[in-house]
Amino acid sequence: MTRPPAERAVAKAESRTALVRRARRINRELAEVYPYAHPELDFENPFQLLVATVLSAQTTDLRVNQTTPALFAAYPTPEDMAAADPETLEQLIRPTGFFRAKAKSLIGLSAALRDRFGGEVPGRLEDLVTLPGVGRKTANVVLGNAFGVPGVTVDTHFGRLVRRWKWTDAEEPEKVEAEVCALFPKSEWTMLSHRVIFHGRRVCHSRKPACGACPIAPLCPSYGEGETDPEKAKKLLKYEMGGRPGQRLKPPADYPGLPASPLGAE
Repeated sequence: MTRPPAERAVAKAESRTALVRRARRINRELAEVYPYAHPELDFENPFQLLVATVLSAQTTDLRVNQTTPALFAAYPTPEDMAAADPETLEQLIRPTGFFRAKAKSLIGLSAALRDRFGGEVPGRLEDLVTLPGVGRKTANVVLGNAFGVPGVTVDTHFGRLVRRWKWTDAEEPEKVEAEVCALFPKSEWTMLSHRVIFHGRRVCHSRKPACGACPIAPLCPSYGEGETDPEKAKKLLKYEMGGRPGQRLKPPADYPGLPASPLGAE
């Protein structure tokens, strides 16, 4: 497969210093490509973000965003959701899949917020991970985007890309998080997560990366795993990069793409 010019390609044997420099350059380049990178879940407060993130397991953010308007209209507070009838809640969240397990988690975490945290979402990781259905990934999403506490979110996109970029060879999310955090200043962790996830959803796909349309190809040691022809690669781009709607029904004002459609209007 075709690789970028040798003088720009990543060396096979890379020192720690070179790895840090390359990783930080990738982050800077992604910041230029996605200056509007953001969490792709619609939310208006920490509770909504927490619920939406729990619902996002094993489904798309788009499907969650299409489901939560009715959910939050019915249960706007932890107290309301804690008292929900399980079957009614299950039907509301059914489009996100695994709805019985998710309903159990939502009722459980809402009851915990009501009983142990005064109806407020706590702003500490050690508290968040005690809630039903909440692990480090969910906790870091909430902390970084609702409380401004830096954190790296290791979802499937993030893990796949950082391994392709040889930032780590770890598979366990906690180890990936620790090794990637060590490459960057803490102040970059949250936005780094958004940029990497944006890139994974739009360009560096799991099965067929759009290598020929990738803005960081010269820095990628895995260049050539996907389509290298620029015109063919361009057709693989998704969401705003491919001229199609994003995943949020209510995207930020600086988002250059189109809003997603409500449930049933696709």
